[in-house]
Amino acid sequence: MVNRLKNKVVVSCQAMPNEPFYNEICMIAMMKSVIKGGAGALRVAGARDVRNAKGLFDVPVIGLTKPAVIPPNWKEIVYITPSIKDTLELIKAGADIVAFDGTKRPHDGCTVEEIIKYIHINKRIAMADISTLEEGIFAEQAGADLVSTTLSGYTQTSPNETDEPDFELLEKLVKTVKVPVVLEGRIWTPEQVQKAFKLGAHCVVIGSAITRPQLITKRFVQQRGV
Repeated sequence: MVNRLKNKVVVSCQAMPNEPFYNEICMIAMMKSVIKGGAGALRVAGARDVRNAKGLFDVPVIGLTKPAVIPPNWKEIVYITPSIKDTLELIKAGADIVAFDGTKRPHDGCTVEEIIKYIHINKRIAMADISTLEEGIFAEQAGADLVSTTLSGYTQTSPNETDEPDFELLEKLVKTVKVPVVLEGRIWTPEQVQKAFKLGAHCVVIGSAITRPQLITKRFVQQRGV
């Protein structure tokens, strides 16, 4: 399954419950659209969307969970697949790959090692979302099959001062860990995707630039130059 992600553009099809695209019909239409455009895999949130993705498409499906409302202290806490319960829900729904917070921060009644254990017991792939090189090394040592830069710029240990992807972290991870490295976060152009692959990314996950209309619109509005 990991090999099926090699050199692929993965599209993250997600929306919060208070957003129009969270509607099941809308989310399915979004997934169909990105698959038609050439997405090599899908990254989706929640058992509902995992089941739909697995039922409709013959591509790897990365599943994760998030709370219905992201709390104000989101930089301080673990909120991506934080527990064994969330992990098992995604596995039951059919996720090929389970993405989870791979940082050392306190999880919900479990450790990163335990999350990975349950993923492997159920013969699935463990994808650790991390924000620093140290966290990437930790996740690999804990048994993760993939590490992703998803959380770079979104934790207290990784302050973000740019709208660019964290190519520096990608490069360091590629040179340091033995597991495949995924670039995710703040990718807005094809040129950035190309650069990621040149630096050694196993695959690239794109979300907001493709599937978040409100954020895409906001970028155009803010740059209208009027």
